[in-house]
Amino acid sequence: MAPEAGRSASAGTLYVVATPIGNPEDLSPRAERTLRDVDLIAAEDTRTTGRLLARLGFGKPLLSFHDHNEAQRTAGILRRLGDGINVALVSEAGTPLVSDPGFRLVRAAAAAGFRIAAVPGPSAAIAALSIAGLPTDRFLVLGFLPRRAARRRAALEELRRETATQVFFEAPHRILAALADLQEILGDRRAVLARNLTKEHETVLRGSLSELHAALAGLDFVAGEITLVVAGAEAADEEAWPEAAERAVERLLAEGLAPSRVQAIVTHVFALDRRQVYRRILQVAREGTGPADGGD
Repeated sequence: MAPEAGRSASAGTLYVVATPIGNPEDLSPRAERTLRDVDLIAAEDTRTTGRLLARLGFGKPLLSFHDHNEAQRTAGILRRLGDGINVALVSEAGTPLVSDPGFRLVRAAAAAGFRIAAVPGPSAAIAALSIAGLPTDRFLVLGFLPRRAARRRAALEELRRETATQVFFEAPHRILAALADLQEILGDRRAVLARNLTKEHETVLRGSLSELHAALAGLDFVAGEITLVVAGAEAADEEAWPEAAERAVERLLAEGLAPSRVQAIVTHVFALDRRQVYRRILQVAREGTGPADGGD
């Protein structure tokens, strides 16, 4: 395969390699071959990756690469790629960059013209979505909610009207508080809680957020890796469009404001879904009240 533009064929390749989230048999033959062939592995947790390599029966130089040292490590890895060293990036488990470190490195490697190859495989978010039975045409992988209650609640407030299915990761000691906040702010939505996916003691709980909270509250303790899939908000009711918002759209368009500006103002003032607002702007514009271009 030809190298990326601006780099010679002797430059190294950065491989983004997915590793098992629990069951070691989920490591693909291509992922194993890649880990065997590269010169260096940048690992979120060198202990976890070391155990994986030991099971595979070989060793490899490991470089710790995590949230706290990504900025410092990136320059060194780029130098090694420039010297022709092939590097694999792995997270502690699953697919790198999906709520795991690596974004800065991949962005910098791409900007420098190095070849970047995905070696796809396990992902806790995708695994949970695949068994949740909730809509997957649109979904958001939101990772861990903020640890502090005030920040967590503020983050959830921003999702109140989001219609996409939402995927969260959560620590066992915070899951009850998170479920309570989710229910209070988003409503008692349908949800699926997957714990220890692909492991021997995998469990999947289905029900409303309140039912999941009650099920976990009845346990002596909760342990393991938790992935929570929550249904999105119901689509906004077009018939419930506020009359005041309608008048605002008509007046702002009549005054010559661009649809994108009208969208921003009406969305903010009336706390409406921005897509619903823009649909109504287009409808009003088609009826001859204002221009129909300039939005998103």
